[in-house]
Amino acid sequence: MCEVVKGMSLKQMQGSVVQAAIFEAIKQGHVEFVCEIFRANPVMIGLTGENGKNMLQFAIECRQEKVYFFFYKLTGIKPNMVVGIDQFNNTLLHAAASLSPFAQLNHIQGAALQMQRELQWFKENEKIVPPKVLEAVNDTDGMKARDLFTKNHKELAKEGERSMKEIATSCTVVGALIITIMFTAAFTVPGGNNGNTGMPLFLDKKLFKVFIVSDALSLFSSTTSVMTFLGVLTSRYAEADFLESLPKKMIIGLFTLFFSIATMMIAFVSTLCIMLGEKSWIVIPITLLSSAPIVSFAWMQFPLLVEIFISTYGAGIFAKKGKPWKVSEPLLT
Repeated sequence: MCEVVKGMSLKQMQGSVVQAAIFEAIKQGHVEFVCEIFRANPVMIGLTGENGKNMLQFAIECRQEKVYFFFYKLTGIKPNMVVGIDQFNNTLLHAAASLSPFAQLNHIQGAALQMQRELQWFKENEKIVPPKVLEAVNDTDGMKARDLFTKNHKELAKEGERSMKEIATSCTVVGALIITIMFTAAFTVPGGNNGNTGMPLFLDKKLFKVFIVSDALSLFSSTTSVMTFLGVLTSRYAEADFLESLPKKMIIGLFTLFFSIATMMIAFVSTLCIMLGEKSWIVIPITLLSSAPIVSFAWMQFPLLVEIFISTYGAGIFAKKGKPWKVSEPLLT
């Protein structure tokens, strides 16, 4: 195909099998194919697809980040791709305001993170367009890109709100139970108190100090977790909140809840060691069993915590876009 397109003009390629092939490659994210075709005939930068969409618009609509990076770099020599419009006056931002294809959204866990990724896409494209594009109104909906984004993502935002509230509610119940247990344990110390002084009998033992410290840490972290999740439940759930505010609260809430469970198990094991003393054959299997809640929580919830953290504070998919190309440089390295 590269050999065939070398001598073709833009008019010859428009409506041909070449046009269908390159737009299908963009849809599937095959950036290597797109690159080789452009090496063979750079004039196809002006090629348009259905309804007059240019290739950058189509890549954004399909949420193909690799192809987006490719065309983003090309804007250094062809800035008209950024301000181009289709037959219905849809700009590049209107393409970013559309809802992602299901295949792309399905790779992201949870509606809240899906909404966050959609906002990241839209915000990134806002940075590369001139100010006049922000105010452009299309013909089909009579809307600016920002208004169209709100319309298209209304259901996704509702689903994100529902899922976050469900997680926050469940975690609040767990945190409240831990608060109750740890608060009670602080006043019913192992071994009891001295009847004359009121001081704990095992006050001088190192394991007792481990118990007190871990009990306090568990109580404080679970209280922080509950307060954070209450903040999630009472949030206004505006679009902008899904970008950083809500994910930040979820990170703090999940981490402090995980920490409170871990320290609660440490307090439990240290109490057993104090009470049973040298009967290690009982302590060892119970200690191993006490790690089960920590492992189960880490197995089920820690991946979500890591994904939220990376999505919010990681380099992100747009860190790779780099600088615009110069004409003398190769198109793809």
